[in-house]
Amino acid sequence: MIDATDNQRAGKSRKGERGNILFMVLIAIVLIGTLTAVVSNTGNDNASIDGEQLAIRVSEVQRYAGELSRAITFIQQNSGISEEDYRFMNPDPSVTTYGDISSDTRMERQIFDQAGGAANYREPPKGIQNSALDWEFYGTSNMPGVGTSAADLIAVLPDVTQQFCEKVNSLNGQTDQIPEDSGSECIYSGATGRFGTIGSGSQFSSSPNDLGNDDIDTFTHAPAMQACVVCDSGQYHFYQVLLAR
Repeated sequence: MIDATDNQRAGKSRKGERGNILFMVLIAIVLIGTLTAVVSNTGNDNASIDGEQLAIRVSEVQRYAGELSRAITFIQQNSGISEEDYRFMNPDPSVTTYGDISSDTRMERQIFDQAGGAANYREPPKGIQNSALDWEFYGTSNMPGVGTSAADLIAVLPDVTQQFCEKVNSLNGQTDQIPEDSGSECIYSGATGRFGTIGSGSQFSSSPNDLGNDDIDTFTHAPAMQACVVCDSGQYHFYQVLLAR
């Protein structure tokens, strides 16, 4: 027979089991909440890292563009080189995009030689271009508000991302929209018009691309020594004026 004492013990046991189950459910709820918070925070960290990486890449490009500008100034002040005579040959003689540096007897005009501008040749940072294109140098465009109507010497980082372009322009006061280069040419023209690759004649265009903006309407800040523009092709290009004319 089951007496009253046994019934009381069974009741207490069932109550204890219900209490344990409730405790376990509460622990599970807490763990799920913690896991959700961790996943959420991880996503936010990734977004933050992306933004930080973009800012770092923009800073790298701006510093390098400044280094190139200083190299031009250094040559200008110390060697008496004509503005037509700057050269951008790669210090690696196997890279002959801008000519064979080993064949040049006038190293004082070389941007990337210690006897000249002493700038370091650097490839573009990763992750800011839609295609792997190197820096280019042109004397075919007159930049908005810069110097006279003559062509300026510029460095161009081609086919950058729109996100990169927007960040650069924001830092440079071009905040309304990305300025358009709607001229008959573009500040980036590939191998055509590269500065310093021809043997004779002027390195600067006599009828430069004016970006289609004589009144610089699409620029909110001028003179625009550095900016990103979008060409009719839909590509975005970063530029730095190295020599205003």
